[in-house]
Amino acid sequence: MLIVYASRTGNVTRFVQKLALPAQKITSGQERVQEPCLLITYTTGMGEVPEEIQRFMQHNHQHVLAVAGSGNRNWGKNYARSADRIAQQWNIPVLMKFELSGRPQDVACFLEGAQRLEHHRHPEQEFAQPRTQQSGASEERRLLPT
Repeated sequence: MLIVYASRTGNVTRFVQKLALPAQKITSGQERVQEPCLLITYTTGMGEVPEEIQRFMQHNHQHVLAVAGSGNRNWGKNYARSADRIAQQWNIPVLMKFELSGRPQDVACFLEGAQRLEHHRHPEQEFAQPRTQQSGASEERRLLPT
């Protein structure tokens, strides 16, 4: 799935590179996409949506399936708040929030969320559901078809 993103300090760019998925950087907001995508954005000011993301969404909102936001927890309630604002304005889910350029757990969480969205887009595809044993408890995992 295509990732579209904006990065001011490089944190979001570093996160996107860890994903190893097709990606398109948003620089002006005039970029166009013609396929479903996931948006990753930084937060500016006091929890505001970057201007280039606002412009991008005006032209591409119909293709954006979910949003993820980067932020710094030092900003308290404004931490990654741009994702919340985009979700509310455009009626899309917040896939996740991560701090700065994300930890390995954040990358895994994002990829799992992207996989779930892909499954919901293509429910007719069969997904393997192997069971694994960990500490005596069984766990189901969904895997994308190969």
